[in-house]
Amino acid sequence: MKKEFATNRKARFDYQILETFEAGLALNGFEVKAIKEGRVDISHAFIIPHGKELFLVNAHLSPSQIQTPPQGYNPTRSRKLLMHKKEIAKLIGLMRQGGLTLIPLSFYNKHGLVKLELALAKGKKKSDKREAIRKRETQREIKRTLKI
Repeated sequence: MKKEFATNRKARFDYQILETFEAGLALNGFEVKAIKEGRVDISHAFIIPHGKELFLVNAHLSPSQIQTPPQGYNPTRSRKLLMHKKEIAKLIGLMRQGGLTLIPLSFYNKHGLVKLELALAKGKKKSDKREAIRKRETQREIKRTLKI
């Protein structure tokens, strides 16, 4: 059973998800505690390649001890993703070839470890977003009429 600590709800609206992956993260102990407490925001985060590695950028992890944060702690620092070399090479190749992007979807617990679900995605156009809103509204109307 996986328990989610944080989700990027805006990602599925803004992007068309093509494939999902799982990755570990190189974190400090207090950052793990902060994630497990839900003190993380990944709504503006993204993943970039640097050499033959992937990094999570712009994810905001507030320290769990607000009164005494660690000396020189940067809550939005880049964090290295831990994946197999072949997976990383495949993702970097797809990103460079097809104009795709990597976005974080959620932080969750798996066997006591914090994992990141990330997705290979393609940006939606404005018309696609409007269509998604229309679909959602019609589904709500159908549910309302069936309830009454």
